[in-house]
Amino acid sequence: MARDIDIREGIDWTTVWLYGALVFFGWLNIYAAIYNPENPIEIVSLSHNAGRQLIFICASFLLILIILFVDYKVYDSFAYIFYGLIVVVLIGTIFVATEIKGSRSWIKIGTFSFQPAEFSKVFTALALARYLSTQNVNISKFRDAFVAGVMVFLPPIIIILQKETGSALTFAAFIAVFYREGLPGIYPALGIALAILFVFTLFFPKLYIIVGILVLCGLFWYFFLKRYERTQQNMFRLIAVFVIASVFVFGTDFFINKVLQPHQQKRIQVLVNPDSDPLGAGWNVTQSRIAISSGGVIGKGYLQGTQTKFDFVPEQSTDFIFCTVGEEWGFLGSLIVILIFAALLNRIINLAEKQRSKFARIYGYCVASILFFHLLVNIGMTIGLMPVIGIPLPFLSYGGSSLWSFTILLFIFLKLDAHRSYKV
Repeated sequence: MARDIDIREGIDWTTVWLYGALVFFGWLNIYAAIYNPENPIEIVSLSHNAGRQLIFICASFLLILIILFVDYKVYDSFAYIFYGLIVVVLIGTIFVATEIKGSRSWIKIGTFSFQPAEFSKVFTALALARYLSTQNVNISKFRDAFVAGVMVFLPPIIIILQKETGSALTFAAFIAVFYREGLPGIYPALGIALAILFVFTLFFPKLYIIVGILVLCGLFWYFFLKRYERTQQNMFRLIAVFVIASVFVFGTDFFINKVLQPHQQKRIQVLVNPDSDPLGAGWNVTQSRIAISSGGVIGKGYLQGTQTKFDFVPEQSTDFIFCTVGEEWGFLGSLIVILIFAALLNRIINLAEKQRSKFARIYGYCVASILFFHLLVNIGMTIGLMPVIGIPLPFLSYGGSSLWSFTILLFIFLKLDAHRSYKV
């Protein structure tokens, strides 16, 4: 039993202040992204994104109050029900959503619209934490790992059917949680190796890559396997690795040309050669990099960004909000934003490690992993290091679905943490 507590004393205020700083700074930059010096509009006006974002922020405070005053045991007890409901909603979205830019992922209710895919990460995190915290569940066992894998990758499969690939890719963040909870390191290492191999196939001739894999296998056999470990079984394993890697290398063309959508193929092409389509698929990244680099060390000043004012960067208040930060606040401002995110992630991980409840600990790592994945990919795509997949920067990007989902994700964990010291 947990005795009643004063939530004001139990909540981690450091995390709350970091959250508030990011949300406030995001709001300022959303206004900067749409600001027109020739026709200035009040920041609170509902006729533009900054005014609407203020409404979303106020609604977020209401969500926070609800989360904090609901019994913390609800999130554990009803985790599977929440998960089941969001899966049903995701499936229904395919049939009822309005098509926007080829994607059927937004549900419109009057003038209001929301994206269920954003909230699916929250409920998947709850369900995963519930399952992995169940007694006798051990993710190092194949059966338990398989069940957890199905639980995590079912929502993104449905999201892909909505043609919303970017949101689906964010579920890869849960692999870090699997590893923290005991998944053998060989599996994440294999995933990283395949990702690196995929990138290599984009930049180098396939024959060179195959020869390189063969050389690496030979070096591993000669230098890393001691004489008594050079068994026939290990030789067959190396041969299997070589064959699988070779098939993967030659299969990338099929994946890119037959599986990916035309606009996704162009994004891969732009990542490899930014100048291949400068006025088309490469326009966003090119202009984003120009905006960020033009900011210099200290930036041009708030509301002084020229790339911003003349709408050179599409989606600048949503997916490309970071280029507004880079142009107007410069390297120092960008660094401060990244440091605030780093402090937030560090705080979440530290709190997760202190949890007495396994459910709360696992959920805390889910929160940190999802935030880190969004941070890494979003900033990476604005500076041209990653393909543009259309995911928001947590707490900074414009959008109610994005802000509310990240707010719910974070404050459920803070609610669980608030009761950490009161478990007996």
